[in-house]
Amino acid sequence: MITPKIIANGIVRAVAILIFIALALYFLYQIQNILIYLLVSLILTLVGSPILDFLKNKLKFKHTLATIAVLSFYFLIILGFIMMFVPLIISQGQNLSLLNTIEIEKNSLKLIEQINIFLEKHHIDSAKVFDPNNFKSFINFNMVPNFLNSVLGTISGFGMGFGSILFITFFFLKDKLIILQGVKLLIPDSHEEKILNSVEKINLLLSRYFIGLLIQLFIVFILYIIVLLVFGIPNALIIAFLCAVLNIIPYLGPLIASIFAAILTMLNNLDSDFQSEILPTTIYVLIGFWIVQLIDNNFSQPIIFSKSVSSHPLEIFLIILIAGFSFGILGMIIAIPLYTILKVIFKEFFPNNEFIQHITKNI
Repeated sequence: MITPKIIANGIVRAVAILIFIALALYFLYQIQNILIYLLVSLILTLVGSPILDFLKNKLKFKHTLATIAVLSFYFLIILGFIMMFVPLIISQGQNLSLLNTIEIEKNSLKLIEQINIFLEKHHIDSAKVFDPNNFKSFINFNMVPNFLNSVLGTISGFGMGFGSILFITFFFLKDKLIILQGVKLLIPDSHEEKILNSVEKINLLLSRYFIGLLIQLFIVFILYIIVLLVFGIPNALIIAFLCAVLNIIPYLGPLIASIFAAILTMLNNLDSDFQSEILPTTIYVLIGFWIVQLIDNNFSQPIIFSKSVSSHPLEIFLIILIAGFSFGILGMIIAIPLYTILKVIFKEFFPNNEFIQHITKNI
């Protein structure tokens, strides 16, 4: 029989659980930077594990020396990136007036006027569509500088925590076996083998994925620069960099990058004639970007999204689409790694399920 005392105890327990959950979430929110450091360190560990094994097995490095070599490799890459790219990005961003909202608005309105003149010459009334007042109220001119500043802010913020991340990564790599043994103590004996097998497979698949992703972004970055330089677009580095960063977003990123490149190409050539120079050059740049995406979609992406995580391209597309509708752009970015982790776990814990067998047959 349910008594008032039992009901009261149940309410107290429920309230206590809610308070505990709220405190736990608040605690996680307070240490969010540390969690980010741990996540970045884990990714660097996954990427560095194959390099560590190569140095130990092929070049006969001692474990600690191999770990230091991997960390030194990371340090030199990031230091080189900061010294070579960040000053150029900042200077070219200033040249392109990407940090000046008023200049962006002025140049955009000037471009709209040129488009209006071009359409009027072809007997098309575009006054309503390209009315400067409507355009100013519809477009947020802070979008471009905010995006660039957020990218640069992320790089500088990462630099502030760089020492902490390298320190954590060093011990993740050096004491990987000790950490795994400690984790074993927390794992129930009945599930120990399955969990450890899952961790090993996840480590392999995600390390392949992240390495492939970095290679893909670098290839796309180089190809974008080539396209922009071929057509004589000023500030090619900053445009190629921003468009390459956008390619982190699967499928949607390249489309945004093409539109972004077209707009910046036109803004870079405002002193030229719209019909004879601006429009043809913009079309050529778009064609060049589409050719880059054709190369990327048929060579880079199948290797990364299919072979590296052992999933069918249609399967990956549907997962990214669902994640995008459910969680937005962030969901699209983390969809593939998270889906890979879930597939490995399902395969280990539900090996007899026919559907699981079908989607994990290549793992």
